Amino acid sequence: MVMSLFRLATSIPGVRSMTRSLFHVPSNSSIQLAGLTFNNRVGLAAGFDKDGKYIAPLAYLPFGHIEVGTVTPRPQAGNDKPRLFRLPADRALINRMGFNNDGVEALVARLKQYKKVKTDIIIGGNIGKNKDTDLELATDDYIYCFEMLFEDVDYFTVNVSSPNTPGLRSLQEREPLEFLLGTIALANGMKKNPKPIFLKIAPDLHFEQLDEILEICRAHNIDGIIATNTTISRTELKTPESHINAIGNGGLSGAPLHHHSTEIISYIRRKMPPPFVIIGVGGVMSRGDAEEKIKAGADLIQVYTGFIYEGPQLVKALARLQ
Repeated sequence: MVMSLFRLATSIPGVRSMTRSLFHVPSNSSIQLAGLTFNNRVGLAAGFDKDGKYIAPLAYLPFGHIEVGTVTPRPQAGNDKPRLFRLPADRALINRMGFNNDGVEALVARLKQYKKVKTDIIIGGNIGKNKDTDLELATDDYIYCFEMLFEDVDYFTVNVSSPNTPGLRSLQEREPLEFLLGTIALANGMKKNPKPIFLKIAPDLHFEQLDEILEICRAHNIDGIIATNTTISRTELKTPESHINAIGNGGLSGAPLHHHSTEIISYIRRKMPPPFVIIGVGGVMSRGDAEEKIKAGADLIQVYTGFIYEGPQLVKALARLQ
């Protein structure tokens, strides 16, 4: 409801210019990564604008990039409602959305409309598989989304780490991941102007699993990692356990994820020096949280739950990061 009102408001010229002025950040924080120039370090994480419905109004906030998706080849309704829950005591969310989206063709149509009027923000395409696609055929879904989106996004994120699509996280294992990334890298390499490819990983991996993933990324020249997706862990929450149990399954995001996702960033950076890109996401609720991730080795930051709890002022604060 808020985003629909925001979109309506920014369609009014006076409100549009006021919004732009209110959240303006001087463009002295640009950063070049993977052949792209980002206006600043802060981006909107995938999942917030799955279908690209709100890119135009969101672009009036000082995001350096917006990641749309996760998108699948065919439209799907996602998991049954209720499927999104706030944990105010923990400044967190639990979601089990299940890749609800209008399908890649609808997203492509919206991106083409957006690019007719505005092209000064980096757009990433987060791609996944349909729930009813067999895991053995998952790569076909990813390649279909890759080919459909190629002309209309600036980079790709391969999402194999959502806990809300049955079996999806098994694609992080060595053999299926090697095949998936190898196939995407091959398709990308055949393009005249290949796009950066990032891999989004779960925070619930052991360091040995991380080592395998990084080895595969090296082998296929993957440009970077987005660390991390939501967690299935429920440790050290302030919300009563009975309430957590009543909510049930889903991925936890927000403040409780901050420390662990930052640890993973630090581990990856020790193993993978620049120019390998690390995008830090998970529990960025303040400028201090973002600075910790950058100090740990992140090049860029993404927000989702922090944006919901703290509002657009958080984006403005993070856009000033050097």
